[in-house]
Amino acid sequence: MSRANLDRVVSEIADEMRQRPDRGEVASYIPELARVDSKSFGLVVIDAEGHVAVAGDSETPFSIQSISKVFTLTLALGKAGDRLWRRVGREPSGSAFNSIVQLEHERGIPRNPFINAGAIAVTDVILSGHQPREVLGEILRFMRFLADDSSVAIDEAVAASEQRTGFRNIALANYMKSFGVLDNPVDFTLGVYFHHCAIAMSCRQLAMAGRFLAHLGRNPSTGLSVVPPERARRINAVMLTCGHYDGSGEFAYRVGLPGKSGVGGGILAIAPGKASIAVWSPGLDASGNSHLGRIALEALTKRLGWSIFGA
Repeated sequence: MSRANLDRVVSEIADEMRQRPDRGEVASYIPELARVDSKSFGLVVIDAEGHVAVAGDSETPFSIQSISKVFTLTLALGKAGDRLWRRVGREPSGSAFNSIVQLEHERGIPRNPFINAGAIAVTDVILSGHQPREVLGEILRFMRFLADDSSVAIDEAVAASEQRTGFRNIALANYMKSFGVLDNPVDFTLGVYFHHCAIAMSCRQLAMAGRFLAHLGRNPSTGLSVVPPERARRINAVMLTCGHYDGSGEFAYRVGLPGKSGVGGGILAIAPGKASIAVWSPGLDASGNSHLGRIALEALTKRLGWSIFGA
């Protein structure tokens, strides 16, 4: 695909999204997120050659929220390998991202690493043997390395807002602790979890950070390996089946790419072998996924023929 064609498609989609009246609802249960302008929209596509196609609010940092779970999963697999799967499953949940009912039924083992309980368990694995401040530094360094941008930072106001209001997550963590799924003090694990979800990134930074997943675990610009090819494939597989909570099937059906959403309105999507894509529109659908973000990605994959299931 020519650069000019990619630029044109990205620009056209952003223009179409800007004019749509149906924008979803911003996340109101985290007070800091409720203040975000619902009219914001950004889209960035970085292809295999490193060309960056941008449109809209592509340089505006937003709270990546659950998209951070892709990167903590990557770190946890690096530390624990397949032993990680003794603590967390790999199946779609079919339930809300913060459901406690399923956790009770399955004796404290979260269904997958992208629902809140699963991401808390993954965070606990990364934390083991370290102080929370050290682990947060490691996560932030990893994100800055992947994005090739030292300005990526944690939004402390969002982190504090989550800690003040995260009663459901506190309940999930204590419940898993009662089953022996968490090794560390609950406050330590939750502190790291709330802070890595509060990392702020722009669409450009996020698309850069996801490039290794589009290229068999390597950064195509440097040739450096981030993870082995098999691990990149498996992370993409979990993103495809579990990356949008109980809306994952709908996203796979309509967009046809591995992706991970966050309640800040961002979505990271991976077109294997082709591109890393980041979209941001703060209004959410009923499942907690970006409403216009999903529509924009559906339009993108249709026009470019990028669905992993065929054009």
